Amino acid sequence: MPQPELRTADVQNGETAATIGALATPALLLDQDRLDRNLARLCSRVTARGVVLRPHMKTAKSIDVARRAYPSGPGPITVSTLAEAEYFAQYGFRDMTYAVGLAPHTAERAMRLRTAGVDLKVLLDSPEQAIMLGAAGRTARATPSALIEIDCDGHRGGLTAADPKLVIVAATLAEAGVKLAGVLTHAGESYSLCSPDALIAAAENERAHAVAAAEVLRAAGHECPVVSVGSTPTAHFAEDLTDVTEMRAGVYMFFDLVMHGVGVCTTDDIAISVLATVIGAKPEKGWILVDAGWMALSRDRGTAMQRVDQGYGLVCSLSGKVYPDLIVAQASQEHGILAMRSESAHALPDLSIGAKVRILPNHACATASQHELYNVVSARGDAIEARWPRMRGW
Repeated sequence: MPQPELRTADVQNGETAATIGALATPALLLDQDRLDRNLARLCSRVTARGVVLRPHMKTAKSIDVARRAYPSGPGPITVSTLAEAEYFAQYGFRDMTYAVGLAPHTAERAMRLRTAGVDLKVLLDSPEQAIMLGAAGRTARATPSALIEIDCDGHRGGLTAADPKLVIVAATLAEAGVKLAGVLTHAGESYSLCSPDALIAAAENERAHAVAAAEVLRAAGHECPVVSVGSTPTAHFAEDLTDVTEMRAGVYMFFDLVMHGVGVCTTDDIAISVLATVIGAKPEKGWILVDAGWMALSRDRGTAMQRVDQGYGLVCSLSGKVYPDLIVAQASQEHGILAMRSESAHALPDLSIGAKVRILPNHACATASQHELYNVVSARGDAIEARWPRMRGW
């Protein structure tokens, strides 16, 4: 049965809060206007290039967010855990790609979804996985469907188009009774880039590797209907998607400071933030203490290698206006220390005990995963408009 949807503006401790300022902290905020704008931006871009957008739900993990992406009803999605697949299946989603390499226990679990009527495509890159998946399908009396992972930039697993194992894996799938759905790649190294020219080149490299692999498989007599590419940076900078059938991206829904550093978004596009309360100060050290540590923000330091290091997050006023150069410089379990960047010419803002701030995250996926729900707000005011639960686990 579907999980009950909570629509009240209740805070996590059960008290009622009508406004952002009344929320108990730390709390996760989601700006619905920014979310909708981000969704529309990429959908329009991908559709204009004749490619299907398959949103990755690993960031949002929320049926309410999925419904913003698909207001007319369920469409194709990508998931990073089988718990996500099972969760979204409860709400009618049937076309899914599980974009993580296969293990024996996940093969068996995936087949249960196939027998329940979910068109779940799994990912693999070895003959051993192909044999394993075929056995799981026979046990479940289901026909598995698999994508072969292609390595386009050395970032994770997968095979190159020139690797002889590519055709061997495809042949093993056929022998094992598994349908070859196509190929899938992910330009993970695009996260380390920061110029438009480099991102355009990464997107073309991603496309070229995936298309080349599909051509090798077809030349060997294997059908390869799906050519799937995607990362949030390359999705926004790809100029040519010839012979690509679908684009995957996930963090684009919310964006974050890493994507800002890459050059994909502005801070005004970042849709989630963590609400925190000032709980102390050390003026002699240039510190302001807040009640959001790494348990609320995550340990992610993804901007540390970028041109601008955002610490554990960039600090904004309660209304969402960025304080120039004020970052979460240090974080322990439940404490955050706000401080000015060392080279800043700005003064530390005067924030009294009890004042509230918003903190923009380095990595939206990691920060959102620290929380059980989104407190939904909009740019039109400080009202809590809804409370959207998010699923967790594997």
